[in-house]
Amino acid sequence: MPTDQTPVQESRPKTRSLPPDVRLFLLLIPFISAFNYYLTYSNVRLNWFLLLTFVIDTLQGYIAWLAVRAFILFLDKKWPYQKRLFKRIVFQLFTTIVIGIFIISALTELTSWVAKGKPAPLHFYTRDLFIIGIWFFVINGIYVGLYFYQEWKKLEAARQAEKRTAPTGLVVRHGKQDVLLSYEDIAGFFVDENYVMACQMNGKKYYLDQSLDKLEKSLPPEFFFRLNRQYILHRQMIPGFKREENGKLLVFLNQHEGFPTQIPVSRTKAPAFKSWFRPV
Repeated sequence: MPTDQTPVQESRPKTRSLPPDVRLFLLLIPFISAFNYYLTYSNVRLNWFLLLTFVIDTLQGYIAWLAVRAFILFLDKKWPYQKRLFKRIVFQLFTTIVIGIFIISALTELTSWVAKGKPAPLHFYTRDLFIIGIWFFVINGIYVGLYFYQEWKKLEAARQAEKRTAPTGLVVRHGKQDVLLSYEDIAGFFVDENYVMACQMNGKKYYLDQSLDKLEKSLPPEFFFRLNRQYILHRQMIPGFKREENGKLLVFLNQHEGFPTQIPVSRTKAPAFKSWFRPV
């Protein structure tokens, strides 16, 4: 007797992508080996012996890099960059160079004894190890750079998340209703006797039940600036300003029935206004 059966879908395990530093150094280590050949050998001939030594040197480079990477990850857990950044970098630089040179030296000596029955040539210690030490210096720079890049990404993600969760307007009471005024539609705020008024671009006004000081703290500073004790204006209301005597400013406003055409800014507020008006 036929029955309806729901097909069972097999769940495939998710494949994990390699960390960014691993992907980078899988390509970088062979390049370093090839560049070292260019620096240390004046006459390079393409043959099977060159290919063999290149493969061996590249494998040694991978082993040394993995050891250095493991030590850096260990330091990340035990001694984060946030705790004494400069000392952490100096200690990491010194220890990883020592670890890397020791591993390269030990593997080179082992390879030389197995292949030739004698120790590595003298120029390996007088020339090659110096170049290798410089490369480990570069590797440390890459890891420190990756750290700061990841921190920058975290800050950017937090900033974007804050933007998404930040309020987009101001809630005001209008009669028995609560109305949301978009920040883009607000021309500014001013004190009218004992009340604070919010004024929209279209000229409509609303009474607020909070002081201008308290209101200033709740507004997004990228949009609004408090010019003096009476006025907070939106950026799009201010086309420019001119400098007055004694460091004061005279701010020009777009034509609007709720505000004058010019508002003075004191000498103490002038630097902050100029920084706000001309953001970096």
